[in-house]
Amino acid sequence: MENNEYLLQMKDIKKRFPGVMALKGVDLNVGYGEIHALVGENGAGKSTLMKCLLGIYPPTSGEIYFDGKLIKNYNVAEALKIGISMIHQEISPILYRPIMENIWSGREPLTKFGLVDHKKMYESTKKLLEEIELDEDPMNIAANLTVAKLQLIEIAKAISYDAKLIIMDEPTSALPSKEVEGLFKIMKKLKSEGRSIIYISHKIDEIYAITDKVSVLRDGEYIGTEDTNKLSKDKLIKMMVGRNIDDMFPKTPCDIKDVYLEVKNLSHSRYFQDISFNVRKGEILGIAGLVGSGRTEIIESIFGIRNFDSGEIFINGEKVEIKSPIDAIDKKMAFLTEDRRQTGIFPMLDVEFNLTLANILKYVKKSKLIDYKNLKEDCNKFIDTISIKTPSPKHKIENLSGGNQQKVLVAKWLLTEPDILFLDEPTRGIDVGAKSEIHKLISMLASQGKCIVMVSSELPEIIGMSDRIIVVHEGKITSILDNNENITQELIMEYATDTYKERVN
Repeated sequence: MENNEYLLQMKDIKKRFPGVMALKGVDLNVGYGEIHALVGENGAGKSTLMKCLLGIYPPTSGEIYFDGKLIKNYNVAEALKIGISMIHQEISPILYRPIMENIWSGREPLTKFGLVDHKKMYESTKKLLEEIELDEDPMNIAANLTVAKLQLIEIAKAISYDAKLIIMDEPTSALPSKEVEGLFKIMKKLKSEGRSIIYISHKIDEIYAITDKVSVLRDGEYIGTEDTNKLSKDKLIKMMVGRNIDDMFPKTPCDIKDVYLEVKNLSHSRYFQDISFNVRKGEILGIAGLVGSGRTEIIESIFGIRNFDSGEIFINGEKVEIKSPIDAIDKKMAFLTEDRRQTGIFPMLDVEFNLTLANILKYVKKSKLIDYKNLKEDCNKFIDTISIKTPSPKHKIENLSGGNQQKVLVAKWLLTEPDILFLDEPTRGIDVGAKSEIHKLISMLASQGKCIVMVSSELPEIIGMSDRIIVVHEGKITSILDNNENITQELIMEYATDTYKERVN
């Protein structure tokens, strides 16, 4: 028996993989009814530690106590049975099946004749949804739900196992601020019921808003645990990265020159109406708005990923026709997509392939063979130039940290020598140190005279990096703000929601 003050005690956990010591004696203590943040840069060991807790990996050494009992040699099913559940960052719903089947799949209640008891499953699901205040019919198809609602269904599923400890891995990475508040409300309710939560997030403000304690890992080592309300942000960041990050939003001084990209009266019957704006050389134009406001659809239409119904696009004063991404690339445009996992990288392929893919025709010789010498030289050059941490260009990109995957995608587009870069959520799901490096890179590109259009759900990032800010609400531009000291998150949110109408009136 261990200390009954804690629901979970992980003591001196070590995990060795061939050639790598991933965890070097990590401790983690989580109290009953506690929301406990687990933070650290990508590659710090958070995922490995949680996989040891869930029974996916057996620790090389160390002890795990849960609810006062030593647990060992167990698997994921046994972890669920004793009350440990996890909501993964990449949720994988069964899209075209009802909510209730998503929750009870593989453990459906049965009648005495051995058939699935659909009535009982419906009633049990209804009760779970009421508990998390989600007003949905259990028979609704998952594909028809928003990301936020799918996230809540994952919480309902965790509760259905009667979980005493729920691990939440980046649960807000795809949620707008309004939905984040709803999630926090549910988390507080779970806490009041005596359930504990391990909360993994790179969003510093969220950690301070919802957690009781913070434990920090760095390079597979345990750095320390602090009460959240007694820990300064500067100290937390220093614990995470081992250094001070003096300027999270570095802006290299540069001359903003003439208008280079101009969009006039762009409309799409479903997503946006009458969108007009311009971007100057050397300018970072931020686009803010709630998820679903049309932000991404606007820049996808300019880049040729989706068609638009009417409107005009001008580059350097000349009207252009962009019907596909190939046309956009020919016009010296680049597009960093919102979801690097789904639409950015080829995870099973190497860094070299992912980095050179958008510009592969550059290396095709007259003989139709690929000039691998030049390809490798360019690949190595960009790995060095923007400090991509990889054992070699032939290393699988899926084995890199999120920040380094993002750098590979930036390098892929820089190789095409673009004049206009669209960056959709450029720092989503990467740690604070990698964010600072990506921000420096964006600033450097602007100083070289590139036009940068950046969509972000993180308002401090929008304010910290943008020269001007477009705010979009329900497919319409509600304001274009010149960034200065008077811009606040509250002001942007007014224009991003219905409250801007009160300001206008």
